[in-house]
Amino acid sequence: MTNSYAPSRQPAPRNRTAAPSLTDPVRYPSGAAAPVLTKRAFLLVLMTLLVPGSAQIVAGSRRLGRFALRVTLTVWALALLAAVLLLVSRPTLINLVTGPVTSLLLIIGLVALAAGWAALFINTLRLIRPVLLAPKVRPAVVGVLVLALVLSSGSLGYAAYMLNVSRAAIGSIFSNGPAIEPSEGRYNFLMMGGDAGADRTGRRPDSLSVISVDAKTGKTAIISVPRNLQNAQFSEDSPMRAIYPDGYDCGNECLINAINTEVTNEHRDLYPGVADPGAQATMEAVSGTLGIKVQAYVLVDMDGFAKLIDAMGGIRIKAGGWVPLSGDMVDEANGIHGMPIGWIRAGEQTLDGYHALWYGRSREFVDDYARIQRQQCVQQAMLKQLDPATLLAKFEDIASAGTKVVDSNVSAGQLGSFVDLAMKAKGQDVSRLTIGPPDFDVSFSTVPDFEQIHRKVDELLGPAPEAAAGDAILPQDAAPGPLSAAGALPLAKPGAQPGTQPAPSPSDFTPVTTTPDGEPITVEMLNELKRIGDEQSIRNLVATNGQCAPL
Repeated sequence: MTNSYAPSRQPAPRNRTAAPSLTDPVRYPSGAAAPVLTKRAFLLVLMTLLVPGSAQIVAGSRRLGRFALRVTLTVWALALLAAVLLLVSRPTLINLVTGPVTSLLLIIGLVALAAGWAALFINTLRLIRPVLLAPKVRPAVVGVLVLALVLSSGSLGYAAYMLNVSRAAIGSIFSNGPAIEPSEGRYNFLMMGGDAGADRTGRRPDSLSVISVDAKTGKTAIISVPRNLQNAQFSEDSPMRAIYPDGYDCGNECLINAINTEVTNEHRDLYPGVADPGAQATMEAVSGTLGIKVQAYVLVDMDGFAKLIDAMGGIRIKAGGWVPLSGDMVDEANGIHGMPIGWIRAGEQTLDGYHALWYGRSREFVDDYARIQRQQCVQQAMLKQLDPATLLAKFEDIASAGTKVVDSNVSAGQLGSFVDLAMKAKGQDVSRLTIGPPDFDVSFSTVPDFEQIHRKVDELLGPAPEAAAGDAILPQDAAPGPLSAAGALPLAKPGAQPGTQPAPSPSDFTPVTTTPDGEPITVEMLNELKRIGDEQSIRNLVATNGQCAPL
Protein backbone atom coordinates (compact mmCIF):
# COMPACT_ATOMS: atom_id res chain seq x y z
CA MET A 1 0.00 0.00 0.00
CA THR A 2 1.37 3.26 -1.04
CA ASN A 3 1.98 5.80 1.62
CA SER A 4 0.11 8.84 0.42
CA TYR A 5 1.98 10.91 2.89
CA ALA A 6 5.47 10.24 1.42
CA PRO A 7 7.36 13.44 0.65
CA SER A 8 7.44 14.50 -3.01
CA ARG A 9 10.74 14.96 -4.87
CA GLN A 10 12.05 18.56 -4.69
CA PRO A 11 14.15 20.02 -7.54
CA ALA A 12 17.84 20.51 -6.74
CA PRO A 13 18.72 24.09 -5.74
CA ARG A 14 20.10 26.21 -8.62
CA ASN A 15 23.66 27.54 -8.47
CA ARG A 16 23.28 31.27 -8.56
CA THR A 17 26.85 31.73 -9.98
CA ALA A 18 26.98 30.40 -13.50
CA ALA A 19 30.12 28.60 -14.49
CA PRO A 20 32.35 30.80 -16.67
CA SER A 21 32.55 30.07 -20.33
CA LEU A 22 35.99 28.57 -20.85
CA THR A 23 35.66 29.03 -24.59
CA ASP A 24 36.28 32.83 -24.42
CA PRO A 25 39.79 33.12 -25.95
CA VAL A 26 40.33 36.66 -24.62
CA ARG A 27 39.95 35.73 -20.96
CA TYR A 28 40.81 32.00 -21.23
CA PRO A 29 43.44 31.66 -23.98
CA SER A 30 44.73 28.15 -23.08
CA GLY A 31 42.83 26.29 -25.78
CA ALA A 32 42.86 28.96 -28.46
CA ALA A 33 44.56 28.55 -31.82
CA ALA A 34 47.95 30.16 -32.45
CA PRO A 35 46.65 32.90 -34.83
CA VAL A 36 43.99 33.85 -32.26
CA LEU A 37 46.61 34.08 -29.51
CA THR A 38 48.75 36.35 -31.68
CA LYS A 39 45.84 38.69 -32.43
CA ARG A 40 44.88 38.64 -28.75
CA ALA A 41 48.39 39.62 -27.65
CA PHE A 42 48.65 42.62 -29.97
CA LEU A 43 45.07 43.67 -29.13
CA LEU A 44 45.80 43.73 -25.38
CA VAL A 45 48.94 45.83 -25.94
CA LEU A 46 46.98 48.26 -28.11
CA MET A 47 44.15 48.50 -25.56
CA THR A 48 46.64 49.27 -22.76
CA LEU A 49 48.27 51.95 -24.90
CA LEU A 50 45.06 53.67 -26.02
CA VAL A 51 42.71 53.07 -23.06
CA PRO A 52 44.75 52.09 -19.99
CA GLY A 53 42.77 49.63 -17.86
CA SER A 54 40.62 48.26 -20.68
CA ALA A 55 42.85 45.20 -21.19
CA GLN A 56 42.47 44.28 -17.51
CA ILE A 57 38.68 44.59 -17.68
CA VAL A 58 38.36 42.14 -20.59
CA ALA A 59 41.18 39.73 -19.75
CA GLY A 60 42.37 40.22 -16.18
CA SER A 61 41.46 41.75 -12.84
CA ARG A 62 38.29 43.73 -13.40
CA ARG A 63 38.85 45.57 -10.13
CA LEU A 64 42.27 46.79 -11.29
CA GLY A 65 40.85 47.58 -14.71
CA ARG A 66 37.99 49.67 -13.33
CA PHE A 67 40.38 51.67 -11.13
CA ALA A 68 42.76 52.28 -14.05
CA LEU A 69 39.88 53.23 -16.32
CA ARG A 70 38.61 55.79 -13.80
CA VAL A 71 42.07 57.33 -13.71
CA THR A 72 42.20 57.33 -17.51
CA LEU A 73 38.85 59.08 -17.82
CA THR A 74 39.89 61.64 -15.19
CA VAL A 75 43.09 62.40 -17.11
CA TRP A 76 41.14 62.76 -20.34
CA ALA A 77 38.74 65.19 -18.63
CA LEU A 78 41.66 67.25 -17.31
CA ALA A 79 43.27 67.24 -20.77
CA LEU A 80 39.99 68.46 -22.27
CA LEU A 81 39.81 71.20 -19.64
CA ALA A 82 43.39 72.22 -20.48
CA ALA A 83 42.48 72.39 -24.18
CA VAL A 84 39.52 74.64 -23.36
CA LEU A 85 41.75 76.89 -21.23
CA LEU A 86 44.26 77.04 -24.07
CA LEU A 87 41.54 78.42 -26.33
CA VAL A 88 39.78 80.79 -23.93
CA SER A 89 42.44 81.74 -21.36
CA ARG A 90 45.95 80.78 -22.43
CA PRO A 91 47.70 82.84 -19.69
CA THR A 92 45.74 80.97 -17.00
CA LEU A 93 46.89 77.63 -18.36
CA ILE A 94 50.53 78.78 -18.56
CA ASN A 95 50.40 80.12 -15.00
CA LEU A 96 49.01 76.78 -13.78
CA VAL A 97 51.78 74.86 -15.53
CA THR A 98 54.55 77.21 -14.34
CA GLY A 99 53.28 78.05 -10.83
CA PRO A 100 55.52 76.74 -8.04
CA VAL A 101 52.77 74.74 -6.29
CA THR A 102 50.71 73.62 -9.27
CA SER A 103 53.81 72.66 -11.27
CA LEU A 104 55.04 70.52 -8.35
CA LEU A 105 51.64 68.78 -8.15
CA LEU A 106 51.70 68.27 -11.89
CA ILE A 107 55.20 66.75 -11.72
CA ILE A 108 54.09 64.35 -8.98
CA GLY A 109 50.99 63.47 -10.98
CA LEU A 110 52.98 62.80 -14.15
CA VAL A 111 55.43 60.56 -12.29
CA ALA A 112 52.57 58.61 -10.70
CA LEU A 113 50.83 58.20 -14.06
CA ALA A 114 54.07 57.05 -15.70
CA ALA A 115 54.63 54.44 -12.97
CA GLY A 116 51.01 53.29 -13.06
CA TRP A 117 50.97 52.96 -16.84
CA ALA A 118 54.21 50.97 -16.73
CA ALA A 119 52.66 48.65 -14.12
CA LEU A 120 49.65 48.12 -16.40
CA PHE A 121 51.92 47.12 -19.28
CA ILE A 122 53.73 44.62 -17.04
CA ASN A 123 50.36 43.24 -15.98
CA THR A 124 49.32 43.08 -19.64
CA LEU A 125 52.42 41.04 -20.42
CA ARG A 126 51.33 38.57 -17.73
CA LEU A 127 47.85 38.42 -19.27
CA ILE A 128 49.30 37.75 -22.73
CA ARG A 129 51.10 34.66 -21.37
CA PRO A 130 53.97 34.66 -23.88
CA VAL A 131 54.59 30.91 -23.30
CA LEU A 132 51.37 30.19 -25.20
CA LEU A 133 52.53 32.14 -28.25
CA ALA A 134 54.40 30.69 -31.17
CA PRO A 135 58.18 31.01 -30.60
CA LYS A 136 58.61 33.29 -33.61
CA VAL A 137 55.84 35.63 -32.41
CA ARG A 138 57.10 36.14 -28.86
CA PRO A 139 59.94 38.59 -29.64
CA ALA A 140 57.64 40.73 -31.81
CA VAL A 141 54.95 40.93 -29.13
CA VAL A 142 57.45 41.75 -26.38
CA GLY A 143 59.14 44.32 -28.62
CA VAL A 144 55.85 46.06 -29.43
CA LEU A 145 54.91 46.09 -25.74
CA VAL A 146 58.27 47.62 -24.74
CA LEU A 147 57.93 50.23 -27.49
CA ALA A 148 54.41 51.11 -26.32
CA LEU A 149 55.65 51.34 -22.72
CA VAL A 150 58.45 53.74 -23.75
CA LEU A 151 56.04 55.88 -25.80
CA SER A 152 53.55 56.14 -22.95
CA SER A 153 55.28 55.95 -19.58
CA GLY A 154 58.56 57.19 -21.01
CA SER A 155 56.90 60.29 -22.50
CA LEU A 156 55.14 61.09 -19.22
CA GLY A 157 58.37 60.63 -17.27
CA TYR A 158 60.28 62.86 -19.67
CA ALA A 159 57.54 65.50 -19.49
CA ALA A 160 57.83 65.44 -15.68
CA TYR A 161 61.59 65.84 -15.95
CA MET A 162 61.34 68.78 -18.38
CA LEU A 163 58.69 70.43 -16.22
CA ASN A 164 61.01 70.12 -13.23
CA VAL A 165 63.83 71.73 -15.24
CA SER A 166 61.46 74.55 -16.20
CA ARG A 167 60.33 74.95 -12.60
CA ALA A 168 63.92 75.27 -11.39
CA ALA A 169 64.81 77.77 -14.13
CA ILE A 170 61.76 79.94 -13.44
CA GLY A 171 62.54 79.98 -9.73
CA SER A 172 66.14 80.97 -10.47
CA ILE A 173 65.44 83.72 -13.01
CA PHE A 174 62.19 85.37 -11.94
CA SER A 175 61.23 87.06 -8.71
CA ASN A 176 58.43 86.46 -6.25
CA GLY A 177 57.46 90.11 -6.22
CA PRO A 178 54.08 91.67 -6.95
CA ALA A 179 52.56 91.67 -10.39
CA ILE A 180 53.05 94.75 -12.55
CA GLU A 181 50.32 96.62 -14.36
CA PRO A 182 50.58 97.98 -17.90
CA SER A 183 51.36 101.67 -18.24
CA GLU A 184 49.22 103.42 -20.84
CA GLY A 185 48.36 100.03 -22.26
CA ARG A 186 51.95 98.76 -22.56
CA TYR A 187 54.50 96.68 -20.70
CA ASN A 188 57.97 98.19 -20.86
CA PHE A 189 60.97 96.00 -20.07
CA LEU A 190 64.54 97.28 -19.77
CA MET A 191 67.09 94.88 -21.24
CA MET A 192 70.58 95.45 -19.84
CA GLY A 193 73.59 93.57 -21.13
CA GLY A 194 76.98 93.62 -19.44
CA ASP A 195 79.69 91.63 -17.77
CA ALA A 196 78.38 89.94 -14.64
CA GLY A 197 80.22 87.17 -12.87
CA ALA A 198 79.63 86.18 -9.26
CA ASP A 199 80.05 89.75 -7.97
CA ARG A 200 78.07 92.39 -9.83
CA THR A 201 79.48 95.33 -7.90
CA GLY A 202 80.71 97.92 -10.36
CA ARG A 203 79.12 96.42 -13.45
CA ARG A 204 78.39 98.92 -16.21
CA PRO A 205 75.72 97.84 -18.69
CA ASP A 206 77.21 97.46 -22.15
CA SER A 207 73.83 97.91 -23.81
CA LEU A 208 70.46 99.36 -22.82
CA SER A 209 67.25 98.63 -24.70
CA VAL A 210 63.60 99.01 -23.77
CA ILE A 211 61.28 96.38 -25.24
CA SER A 212 57.79 97.88 -25.21
CA VAL A 213 54.88 95.50 -25.79
CA ASP A 214 51.24 96.40 -26.32
CA ALA A 215 49.34 94.63 -23.53
CA LYS A 216 46.50 93.57 -25.86
CA THR A 217 48.01 92.94 -29.28
CA GLY A 218 51.63 92.05 -28.49
CA LYS A 219 52.84 94.69 -30.97
CA THR A 220 56.47 95.33 -30.04
CA ALA A 221 58.90 98.22 -30.29
CA ILE A 222 62.58 98.37 -29.32
CA ILE A 223 64.06 101.64 -28.05
CA SER A 224 67.86 101.64 -27.80
CA VAL A 225 69.53 104.02 -25.37
CA PRO A 226 73.24 104.65 -25.98
CA ARG A 227 75.43 103.79 -23.02
CA ASN A 228 77.17 107.15 -23.32
CA LEU A 229 73.98 109.24 -22.93
CA GLN A 230 74.67 112.19 -20.63
CA ASN A 231 72.42 114.07 -18.21
CA ALA A 232 69.95 111.18 -17.93
CA GLN A 233 66.75 112.19 -16.15
CA PHE A 234 65.51 110.18 -13.18
CA SER A 235 61.79 109.49 -12.90
CA GLU A 236 59.83 111.57 -10.40
CA ASP A 237 59.49 108.67 -7.93
CA SER A 238 63.21 107.81 -8.01
CA PRO A 239 65.22 108.28 -4.76
CA MET A 240 68.13 109.40 -6.98
CA ARG A 241 66.16 112.45 -8.07
CA ALA A 242 66.90 114.03 -4.68
CA ILE A 243 70.64 113.78 -5.45
CA TYR A 244 70.40 114.71 -9.14
CA PRO A 245 67.23 116.82 -9.52
CA ASP A 246 68.38 118.22 -12.87
CA GLY A 247 69.62 114.95 -14.28
CA TYR A 248 72.74 112.84 -13.94
CA ASP A 249 75.02 115.82 -14.65
CA CYS A 250 78.18 115.37 -12.59
CA GLY A 251 80.48 115.70 -15.62
CA ASN A 252 81.69 113.77 -18.65
CA GLU A 253 82.01 110.61 -16.57
CA CYS A 254 78.31 110.67 -15.67
CA LEU A 255 77.09 108.51 -18.51
CA ILE A 256 73.86 106.58 -18.09
CA ASN A 257 75.69 103.25 -17.84
CA ALA A 258 77.65 104.52 -14.82
CA ILE A 259 74.49 104.82 -12.69
CA ASN A 260 74.53 101.11 -11.88
CA THR A 261 78.05 101.34 -10.46
CA GLU A 262 77.50 104.55 -8.47
CA VAL A 263 74.26 103.42 -6.87
CA THR A 264 75.63 99.95 -6.08
CA ASN A 265 78.74 101.38 -4.43
CA GLU A 266 77.50 104.63 -2.87
CA HIS A 267 73.70 104.87 -2.65
CA ARG A 268 72.53 101.36 -1.81
CA ASP A 269 70.89 102.71 1.34
CA LEU A 270 68.37 104.61 -0.81
CA TYR A 271 66.88 101.28 -1.92
CA PRO A 272 66.14 99.23 1.20
CA GLY A 273 64.85 95.79 0.42
CA VAL A 274 65.71 96.03 -3.29
CA ALA A 275 67.73 93.06 -4.53
CA ASP A 276 69.71 95.06 -7.12
CA PRO A 277 69.69 98.82 -6.38
CA GLY A 278 71.96 99.61 -9.34
CA ALA A 279 69.61 97.93 -11.82
CA GLN A 280 66.59 99.58 -10.21
CA ALA A 281 68.18 103.05 -10.43
CA THR A 282 69.18 102.49 -14.06
CA MET A 283 65.60 101.49 -14.83
CA GLU A 284 64.37 104.72 -13.21
CA ALA A 285 66.87 106.75 -15.25
CA VAL A 286 65.69 105.16 -18.51
CA SER A 287 62.06 105.81 -17.48
CA GLY A 288 62.72 109.51 -16.87
CA THR A 289 64.82 109.88 -19.99
CA LEU A 290 62.26 108.32 -22.33
CA GLY A 291 59.22 109.77 -20.58
CA ILE A 292 57.57 106.37 -20.05
CA LYS A 293 57.21 104.06 -17.08
CA VAL A 294 59.56 101.10 -17.36
CA GLN A 295 58.05 98.48 -15.05
CA ALA A 296 60.66 95.72 -15.04
CA TYR A 297 64.20 94.90 -16.04
CA VAL A 298 66.04 91.89 -17.39
CA LEU A 299 69.80 91.60 -16.87
CA VAL A 300 71.74 89.62 -19.43
CA ASP A 301 75.25 88.45 -18.64
CA MET A 302 76.95 89.03 -21.99
CA ASP A 303 79.73 86.56 -21.26
CA GLY A 304 77.10 83.88 -20.61
CA PHE A 305 74.98 85.11 -23.51
CA ALA A 306 76.96 82.89 -25.88
CA LYS A 307 75.69 79.80 -24.03
CA LEU A 308 72.09 80.79 -24.70
CA ILE A 309 72.75 81.31 -28.43
CA ASP A 310 74.50 77.94 -28.62
CA ALA A 311 71.58 76.30 -26.80
CA MET A 312 69.27 77.72 -29.48
CA GLY A 313 71.46 76.27 -32.21
CA GLY A 314 72.76 79.68 -33.34
CA ILE A 315 71.02 82.64 -34.95
CA ARG A 316 70.61 83.47 -38.63
CA ILE A 317 71.20 86.99 -39.88
CA LYS A 318 72.01 88.99 -42.98
CA ALA A 319 75.07 91.15 -42.22
CA GLY A 320 75.58 94.37 -44.17
CA GLY A 321 79.33 94.58 -43.67
CA TRP A 322 82.37 92.88 -42.18
CA VAL A 323 82.67 92.92 -38.37
CA PRO A 324 86.04 92.45 -36.62
CA LEU A 325 86.77 90.24 -33.64
CA SER A 326 89.07 92.82 -32.11
CA GLY A 327 92.44 92.07 -30.62
CA ASP A 328 93.83 93.60 -27.43
CA MET A 329 93.69 97.38 -27.01
CA VAL A 330 97.05 98.98 -27.92
CA ASP A 331 96.07 102.67 -27.88
CA GLU A 332 93.21 103.31 -25.47
CA ALA A 333 93.22 107.08 -26.03
CA ASN A 334 92.45 106.62 -29.73
CA GLY A 335 90.57 103.34 -29.41
CA ILE A 336 93.04 101.37 -31.53
CA HIS A 337 93.27 97.60 -31.13
CA GLY A 338 95.90 95.15 -32.23
CA MET A 339 95.47 92.71 -35.11
CA PRO A 340 91.93 91.29 -35.19
CA ILE A 341 91.67 87.67 -34.08
CA GLY A 342 89.04 87.06 -36.73
CA TRP A 343 86.29 88.56 -38.90
CA ILE A 344 82.55 87.98 -39.40
CA ARG A 345 81.88 88.18 -43.11
CA ALA A 346 79.19 90.27 -44.78
CA GLY A 347 76.20 88.37 -46.12
CA GLU A 348 73.96 85.62 -44.77
CA GLN A 349 75.43 84.03 -41.67
CA THR A 350 74.55 81.51 -39.00
CA LEU A 351 76.33 82.70 -35.86
CA ASP A 352 77.15 80.51 -32.90
CA GLY A 353 77.21 82.02 -29.43
CA TYR A 354 80.82 83.17 -29.55
CA HIS A 355 80.44 84.99 -32.87
CA ALA A 356 76.96 86.34 -32.04
CA LEU A 357 78.44 87.89 -28.89
CA TRP A 358 81.21 89.51 -30.91
CA TYR A 359 78.75 90.63 -33.56
CA GLY A 360 76.68 92.46 -30.96
CA ARG A 361 79.62 93.96 -29.06
CA SER A 362 82.28 94.84 -31.63
CA ARG A 363 82.66 98.56 -32.29
CA GLU A 364 86.15 98.82 -33.82
CA PHE A 365 86.27 100.94 -37.02
CA VAL A 366 82.66 102.16 -36.49
CA ASP A 367 80.75 104.08 -33.82
CA ASP A 368 78.51 102.86 -31.01
CA TYR A 369 75.39 103.36 -33.11
CA ALA A 370 76.38 100.76 -35.69
CA ARG A 371 76.84 98.37 -32.78
CA ILE A 372 73.40 99.30 -31.39
CA GLN A 373 71.81 98.43 -34.74
CA ARG A 374 73.55 95.05 -34.67
CA GLN A 375 72.40 94.46 -31.09
CA GLN A 376 68.81 95.21 -32.11
CA CYS A 377 69.19 92.74 -34.97
CA VAL A 378 70.52 90.02 -32.66
CA GLN A 379 67.58 90.57 -30.30
CA GLN A 380 65.10 90.31 -33.16
CA ALA A 381 66.82 87.20 -34.52
CA MET A 382 66.53 85.52 -31.12
CA LEU A 383 62.84 86.44 -30.79
CA LYS A 384 62.14 85.27 -34.33
CA GLN A 385 64.03 81.99 -34.13
CA LEU A 386 63.03 80.88 -30.62
CA ASP A 387 59.98 79.11 -32.03
CA PRO A 388 58.09 76.30 -30.26
CA ALA A 389 59.95 73.60 -32.22
CA THR A 390 63.34 74.97 -31.21
CA LEU A 391 62.19 75.48 -27.64
CA LEU A 392 60.94 71.90 -27.30
CA ALA A 393 63.93 70.33 -29.04
CA LYS A 394 66.51 72.26 -27.02
CA PHE A 395 64.50 73.11 -23.92
CA GLU A 396 66.86 71.67 -21.34
CA ASP A 397 69.92 73.42 -22.78
CA ILE A 398 68.04 76.72 -23.16
CA ALA A 399 66.66 76.56 -19.62
CA SER A 400 70.07 75.68 -18.19
CA ALA A 401 71.76 78.50 -20.11
CA GLY A 402 69.02 80.93 -19.05
CA THR A 403 69.75 80.42 -15.36
CA LYS A 404 73.37 81.43 -15.98
CA VAL A 405 72.58 84.33 -18.30
CA VAL A 406 69.42 86.05 -17.16
CA ASP A 407 68.25 87.74 -13.98
CA SER A 408 65.06 89.74 -13.66
CA ASN A 409 62.65 91.42 -11.27
CA VAL A 410 59.70 90.20 -13.36
CA SER A 411 57.22 88.34 -11.16
CA ALA A 412 57.01 84.61 -11.86
CA GLY A 413 53.26 84.91 -11.28
CA GLN A 414 52.92 86.92 -14.51
CA LEU A 415 54.92 84.58 -16.65
CA GLY A 416 51.77 83.22 -18.28
CA SER A 417 50.62 86.67 -19.38
CA PHE A 418 54.01 87.55 -20.81
CA VAL A 419 54.45 84.24 -22.62
CA ASP A 420 51.01 84.79 -24.13
CA LEU A 421 52.07 88.27 -25.26
CA ALA A 422 55.25 86.86 -26.77
CA MET A 423 53.18 84.38 -28.76
CA LYS A 424 50.96 87.20 -30.00
CA ALA A 425 54.03 89.22 -30.99
CA LYS A 426 55.41 86.32 -33.01
CA GLY A 427 55.46 87.22 -36.69
CA GLN A 428 54.58 90.89 -36.21
CA ASP A 429 56.91 93.63 -37.40
CA VAL A 430 59.06 95.20 -34.68
CA SER A 431 59.35 99.00 -34.65
CA ARG A 432 62.68 100.50 -33.64
CA LEU A 433 64.03 103.81 -32.35
CA THR A 434 67.59 104.71 -31.37
CA ILE A 435 68.42 107.74 -29.21
CA GLY A 436 71.22 108.60 -31.60
CA PRO A 437 71.95 107.92 -35.28
CA PRO A 438 70.11 107.16 -37.44
CA ASP A 439 67.11 108.72 -35.64
CA PHE A 440 69.01 111.61 -34.03
CA ASP A 441 72.21 113.53 -34.70
CA VAL A 442 75.49 111.86 -33.73
CA SER A 443 76.13 114.47 -31.00
CA PHE A 444 72.63 114.13 -29.57
CA SER A 445 73.65 111.81 -26.71
CA THR A 446 76.04 114.47 -25.36
CA VAL A 447 73.44 117.26 -25.16
CA PRO A 448 70.10 115.43 -25.42
CA ASP A 449 66.82 117.27 -25.89
CA PHE A 450 64.47 115.33 -23.62
CA GLU A 451 61.30 116.94 -24.94
CA GLN A 452 62.27 115.76 -28.40
CA ILE A 453 62.99 112.29 -27.07
CA HIS A 454 59.60 112.16 -25.37
CA ARG A 455 57.87 113.28 -28.55
CA LYS A 456 59.58 110.62 -30.66
CA VAL A 457 58.85 107.93 -28.11
CA ASP A 458 55.17 108.97 -28.03
CA GLU A 459 55.05 108.76 -31.83
CA LEU A 460 56.68 105.34 -31.77
CA LEU A 461 54.36 103.86 -29.15
CA GLY A 462 51.18 105.74 -30.01
CA PRO A 463 48.40 104.31 -32.17
CA ALA A 464 49.05 104.28 -35.91
CA PRO A 465 47.41 107.22 -37.71
CA GLU A 466 44.39 106.30 -39.79
CA ALA A 467 45.67 107.57 -43.08
CA ALA A 468 45.03 106.23 -46.54
CA ALA A 469 47.80 104.41 -48.32
CA GLY A 470 50.19 106.87 -49.93
CA ASP A 471 49.32 109.71 -47.53
CA ALA A 472 52.61 109.46 -45.62
CA ILE A 473 54.82 112.48 -46.20
CA LEU A 474 58.53 111.87 -46.63
CA PRO A 475 61.35 114.38 -47.05
CA GLN A 476 61.79 115.34 -50.68
CA ASP A 477 65.11 113.51 -50.95
CA ALA A 478 63.87 110.34 -49.24
CA ALA A 479 63.04 107.17 -51.08
CA PRO A 480 59.75 105.53 -50.11
CA GLY A 481 60.20 102.76 -47.59
CA PRO A 482 59.02 101.36 -44.27
CA LEU A 483 59.06 103.72 -41.32
CA SER A 484 60.55 102.82 -37.96
CA ALA A 485 57.18 103.55 -36.39
CA ALA A 486 54.09 105.58 -37.00
CA GLY A 487 55.34 109.12 -37.35
CA ALA A 488 58.92 108.24 -36.43
CA LEU A 489 61.85 109.00 -38.68
CA PRO A 490 62.90 106.32 -41.14
CA LEU A 491 65.87 104.34 -39.93
CA ALA A 492 68.77 105.51 -42.07
CA LYS A 493 71.91 103.71 -43.08
CA PRO A 494 75.03 104.44 -41.04
CA GLY A 495 76.47 107.81 -41.88
CA ALA A 496 73.29 109.14 -43.51
CA GLN A 497 71.38 112.14 -42.24
CA PRO A 498 68.40 111.21 -40.08
CA GLY A 499 65.17 110.81 -41.97
CA THR A 500 66.66 110.54 -45.46
CA GLN A 501 66.65 106.79 -46.09
CA PRO A 502 64.38 103.89 -45.21
CA ALA A 503 65.23 101.21 -42.69
CA PRO A 504 67.34 98.31 -43.88
CA SER A 505 65.57 95.00 -44.31
CA PRO A 506 66.40 91.74 -46.06
CA SER A 507 64.99 93.14 -49.32
CA ASP A 508 66.42 96.66 -49.46
CA PHE A 509 70.11 96.47 -48.63
CA THR A 510 72.92 94.58 -50.26
CA PRO A 511 75.84 93.35 -48.14
CA VAL A 512 79.08 95.06 -49.07
CA THR A 513 81.41 92.27 -50.12
CA THR A 514 83.62 94.12 -52.63
CA THR A 515 85.71 97.27 -52.74
CA PRO A 516 84.53 100.25 -54.82
CA ASP A 517 86.72 98.85 -57.61
CA GLY A 518 84.89 95.52 -57.53
CA GLU A 519 87.67 93.53 -55.85
CA PRO A 520 86.32 90.96 -53.35
CA ILE A 521 86.92 91.90 -49.71
CA THR A 522 88.86 89.14 -47.96
CA VAL A 523 90.27 88.47 -44.52
CA GLU A 524 93.76 88.77 -45.97
CA MET A 525 92.99 92.19 -47.45
CA LEU A 526 91.59 93.56 -44.18
CA ASN A 527 94.44 92.15 -42.12
CA GLU A 528 97.03 93.58 -44.50
CA LEU A 529 95.44 97.05 -44.22
CA LYS A 530 95.56 96.65 -40.45
CA ARG A 531 99.20 95.52 -40.54
CA ILE A 532 100.30 98.62 -42.46
CA GLY A 533 98.21 100.90 -40.22
CA ASP A 534 95.67 101.98 -42.86
CA GLU A 535 92.74 102.20 -40.42
CA GLN A 536 90.79 104.62 -42.60
CA SER A 537 90.60 102.22 -45.53
CA ILE A 538 89.24 99.56 -43.20
CA ARG A 539 86.64 102.02 -41.87
CA ASN A 540 85.53 102.71 -45.43
CA LEU A 541 85.20 99.02 -46.26
CA VAL A 542 83.25 98.06 -43.10
CA ALA A 543 81.18 101.25 -42.79
CA THR A 544 77.96 99.35 -43.49
CA ASN A 545 78.38 96.74 -40.75
CA GLY A 546 75.56 98.33 -38.75
CA GLN A 547 73.13 97.08 -41.38
CA CYS A 548 71.59 93.81 -40.30
CA ALA A 549 68.37 91.86 -40.67
CA PRO A 550 67.26 88.62 -38.97
CA LEU A 551 66.54 85.70 -41.31
